[in-house]
Amino acid sequence: MKNIFTEETSTEVINRLNRLNQGTKPLWGKMTVAQMLAHCSVTYELVYDNKHPKPNALKQFLLKLFVKKLVVSEKPYPKSSPTASEFIVKDDKDFDTERARLVNYIKKTQELGEGYFDGKASHSFGNLTKTEWNNMFYKHLDHHLNQFDV
Repeated sequence: MKNIFTEETSTEVINRLNRLNQGTKPLWGKMTVAQMLAHCSVTYELVYDNKHPKPNALKQFLLKLFVKKLVVSEKPYPKSSPTASEFIVKDDKDFDTERARLVNYIKKTQELGEGYFDGKASHSFGNLTKTEWNNMFYKHLDHHLNQFDV
């Protein structure tokens, strides 16, 4: 899996994001391109913004038990896989605002680097290794960029 913490991979992902436009249609799924960008930013909001409540102990236990491996492994997500409620974006979003916000999150993550994330507690899964953080960040972005054929 590519390493989102490297400048090379971050730049590649940002270049892919820059190939999107307001009218880009998905190959599968129901989200608009602007909703997809907002959806991808949720992963970063969980790290940087105190915007989403932490799951209670039971939910966190279940997430670690049943979801964590799917999210942090190198195995790609299947098309149209289920989405956690925190990640569902139903309202209209501004394409340029959402793209700029996501690009800023990607740059911030790359600048902080894998050392910052190694052993850092995630919102839902407890402490993750730098590899698990990378897989979670990169795999999600790659999945949705492929969804929009960039």
